[in-house]
Amino acid sequence: MAEIRAVTAHDEIREAVRLQREIWSFEDIDLLPPRFFVVASKIGGQVLGAFDASRMIGFCIAVPGVKADGASYLHSHMLGVLPEYRNAGVGRALKLAQRDESMSRGIDLVEWTFDPLALKNAFFNVERLGAIARRYIHNQYGATSSPLHGGLPTDRCVAEWWLRSPHVEAIVNGQAWERPAVRRRVSVPAQMANPHTTQAATADALERAFADGLAVIGFERTDDAGTYLLGKWESH
Repeated sequence: MAEIRAVTAHDEIREAVRLQREIWSFEDIDLLPPRFFVVASKIGGQVLGAFDASRMIGFCIAVPGVKADGASYLHSHMLGVLPEYRNAGVGRALKLAQRDESMSRGIDLVEWTFDPLALKNAFFNVERLGAIARRYIHNQYGATSSPLHGGLPTDRCVAEWWLRSPHVEAIVNGQAWERPAVRRRVSVPAQMANPHTTQAATADALERAFADGLAVIGFERTDDAGTYLLGKWESH
């Protein structure tokens, strides 16, 4: 099991910068620079690393945010794990460490964005962590240099992780919880003949559901598709 701990040393911060290239094949223009990591750690954010012995194998970084009503939260901007360590629980360990550290400071909400076409990631966010989603943003980051984005607009859903909610508590502890009634389903094929068309159709369906007051409350995966389950979300 990976060791998860805060990253503060400059050599480890530089390693986190290097991992961005290895994980996403980013060009320099898209890299978060060392100074951003330093600032995040100094202003109430988080920089956490996952280590296999002395080797950094993953990291996550978050910055503090303030809502329009003055409520504070953390925005988890980036989480990455080296390919050979994926499917080993490293990403979840980083998120659970992020939750524990946030709660220790009285923080109730962590948000981040995710690509609604990335079905494995959507399943992880919703079913393994207990995040919900009720906002869709078109082309959040503009074009990026990562080949993983396939030249598509960087459309994103906003994950809301209500750290102290009963359903998050149940999910992170592997317990059953009573899901609200599913009012609508939005399916995304695993193999996309035309990703641009799929992205546009997914955006339209999710935005219509969100406009009707529904939220993503679950996610189902098969070999052929991923399906967003939408329902009413009454409380945190």
